[in-house]
Amino acid sequence: MITRRDYLKQASLAGCCLAVSGMRMFAAEPDADISGKGSLKEHGQKRGIMAGCAVGARQLHDEAFQRLIAEQYDLVVSENSMKFGPLSPKPGEYNWTDADALVDFAEKHKMKVRGHNFVWHSQLPVWFKTTANKDNAKKIMVDHINTVAGHFKGKIQSWDVVNEAIKVDDDMPDGLRKSPWYELIGPEYLDIAYHTARKADPKAKLTYNEYGIENDSEDDSKKRAATLALLKRFKQNGTPIDALGIQSHIHASTGETYGKGMRELISGAQDLGLEVYLTEFDVNDDGVAEDDPAARDRAVAAVYTDYLNIALENKAVKAVLTWGVSDKDTWLNGMREHGKKHPNRRERPLPFDNDLKPVAPFYALRDAFDKAPHR
Repeated sequence: MITRRDYLKQASLAGCCLAVSGMRMFAAEPDADISGKGSLKEHGQKRGIMAGCAVGARQLHDEAFQRLIAEQYDLVVSENSMKFGPLSPKPGEYNWTDADALVDFAEKHKMKVRGHNFVWHSQLPVWFKTTANKDNAKKIMVDHINTVAGHFKGKIQSWDVVNEAIKVDDDMPDGLRKSPWYELIGPEYLDIAYHTARKADPKAKLTYNEYGIENDSEDDSKKRAATLALLKRFKQNGTPIDALGIQSHIHASTGETYGKGMRELISGAQDLGLEVYLTEFDVNDDGVAEDDPAARDRAVAAVYTDYLNIALENKAVKAVLTWGVSDKDTWLNGMREHGKKHPNRRERPLPFDNDLKPVAPFYALRDAFDKAPHR
């Protein structure tokens, strides 16, 4: 599993509005039919919301997993296989095997695909550090976008063109991250990337994807403001963009609060004419004291309910994707977090358990779709 630098700093204790640490009761409903009209995608479609998930390449070799995601979801995103590093083992060379397999699966089952991602500071190819310089970095980026967008042209619902470009602590102008792209090209790399993507695949919705902008803490508030300012500059400068991706990697039982800030974020994107996607939703349950799996599932489900009820009240939110499907495959179990309260306990952040059976968060997600206004 990959790590996400800086994400683990997000465990704020600030608070106003709604705290997502309540303990509601959610029945596991083992006898309830979750197929057909009982599926996540059917409940989402009734409200005009796409139900999605991230998929790892090796999971597509599991027939039970294939059946589950075809049954439950109408939108998929590759967890890793469309990122620059996994796609390009050598300069100018591409291995499409895993990415093509996901797109082919989606087409077979009439599902849409999100592309993740073109430009990111992490998971760059191993050759990037010794090959890229200030003279050729722009060409490397543009060629990469053109190659990948061209390969999948017409098959992608939306692309995360740039991922995680904001890091206020880097003390750069406009709160931008001091990424390799910034250092080699300058801040204009952002605009270049979006213009290139628009020309390469005009039908795909172009998304800016970011984490740590949802809760009411001071750090998230600063990053949220920088993110909205970046989106506003895009619109003012004529840089093509269609959507904001809110990653939504959040925590249970840590004191994180959501309400005013998240409404401000989504409304701000809506005012700019953008759609909003919750792109990588999961709930880290390390902060839950109870070891009983059912109790932990209820705590996670309570967070699903509180968070999604706020987010989905705004019709600009068009999609909810969990980062993974089952607890067996969550990236959180690959983390090596300093100070983890339960270092030997596997996390339960997703709608399905290790056996691909629905747990309380599944029903909370489905209920949140039912309560949302129609888009």
